[in-house]
Parts: sequence; structure tokens; C-alpha cells
Amino acid sequence: MSRPERAERAGTGGRFVEGLVNYTAAMSVRPRYHANDTSRDVLTLDPRAVRIEDVRARASPPSLAREGIALVRHRSGVADFRNGEEVAARYPPEIERLILDLSGADAVVVNGAGILRFGERSADSGRLNNSRPARFIHIDCSDATAAAFAERSRPKGDPRPLRRFAHYNIWRVFSPPPQDVPLAVCDARSVEPRDLVPADAVFDVVGQPEWSFEGLVVRYNPEHRWLYYSDMTREEALVFKTNDSSPHEPSQVPHSAFDDPACPPGVPPRSSIEMRAAAYWYA
Repeated sequence: MSRPERAERAGTGGRFVEGLVNYTAAMSVRPRYHANDTSRDVLTLDPRAVRIEDVRARASPPSLAREGIALVRHRSGVADFRNGEEVAARYPPEIERLILDLSGADAVVVNGAGILRFGERSADSGRLNNSRPARFIHIDCSDATAAAFAERSRPKGDPRPLRRFAHYNIWRVFSPPPQDVPLAVCDARSVEPRDLVPADAVFDVVGQPEWSFEGLVVRYNPEHRWLYYSDMTREEALVFKTNDSSPHEPSQVPHSAFDDPACPPGVPPRSSIEMRAAAYWYA
């Protein structure tokens, strides 16, 4: 399938591009994907050209309470996102505060160090651990994994019973706009349980024991509504949910990198950092 080249204006004043994304086809074995050595992946890809709405100009922007997605203004004190020591010292408290403010949760725990990713034209893409953009549609964790991670990360010493938890991905670019490889996110309301397929997410670092957990890959559904934000800056953060234990809230936002056909040639390769955070509400 050739790379889509069409972009159009929506009747509401928004803009659509046609992007190529990789769903997962029906498989007779359990899907499996790796953070680094993708040659070992067990995935039968189902590439589809889909309409992706640039929602930056929407009169009513997406929200965490409706689509499970929000773009927020967020100024970070981190000067160099490539500096692991600076990121570890300054960025987690900033993300904790951001998710507390956005969610209204009683507590937030930021999990792990920031994950740097680079578009394939960058010399850093694949050179660092888990540093390639994800080129297949996925959700970071299944319900079982989300519950296990929430229990493992839950703040200790609070005697109150847990009423709800939610997991968030916080995605930020630190390359200048426009981005050649932005992130497409899917409106959680358009996703059906039958679209989601359990898969093993394997973390393979040379010289270290491999470990894995259950994530989700996604089968094609023409009802999926795909969104993205063009021209992101480092003063913005794209926040989306990867799981929410409340049945009354949007949950499980599929996402994937894609080539923006509206991006002019020769721009710097996309550089981004993502963080994971768990929010907790008590009874």
C-alpha cells in the first residue's frame, strides 16, 4: 500500500489527513512484540489508510472525561530532555502535579523514567532502549496488567479503601513543529471490547533478563475515530488514558505513530518523551 497523500478540510472547520496505521490481523497464536528487537515480533499486521482528524482547531476540543484524551499547556523546567539525570530529578514531580490537577485524584504515582522516542530519520531511533516510534496500534496495558500495576504502585500506608484507579500516558515532543511522525490517538468511545486482543509486551535489553506483561493490540473497526494534534510544541503535553477501573469513565485509548502527509519534507525528525502515571481515588 502506498503512503496516503490526501488531506482535506472538515465541514466543522477542522482538518483531516489520511494516514497509514497498522492494525493486527486475526492470528492463530498469541501476539507478541518487543521493545527493541522487532525482528522477533509475532504480529500479523493489517495496514489500513484511515482518516485522522487534526483536532487543534476544533471548537470543542477532546477531553479526558469524554474521549479519554486532552492536550494541555504545560511548561516544564527541564532544559534538556535528553539528559537522563535532569529528567529523573525534575520531570516526575511536574507530571505528578499535572495529573493531580487534571484528574482530581487523591494521589498520583509516576512510574519509571521517561521513555525517549525518535522518528526513524533520527540517528537516535533504535540506538537507545525502546526508542523507536511504535508503528502498530496498541494499548499499553490490559485490564489485568492495569490492576496489577495499580496495586504494585499504590501509595503505602493509606488505610482508606480504593474506589478507583486510572493509568495515564503523558506524551510530549521536544523537537520543533511541524512533526513528521506525530502520534494518532483513538477516541475511546469508538472502541469495542471485541477490537482488543491480549498480547505479550516484551522488554528486551541486551545483557539483562527479559521481562514482559500483557498489553493489547487492536483489530480494525471502521467505526474508530482517529485524532491527532499537529504542530505540537514542548510547552504542551498530550495526556490520554490507557486504563480506567471505573465503568463510567472513558478508558483504553489505542494509539500509534504515523507519517503525517501534510508535513513538509526536511523537517527535524520527531523527538518525544513519554511518562506513565497512575491516579488513585479513595472511598
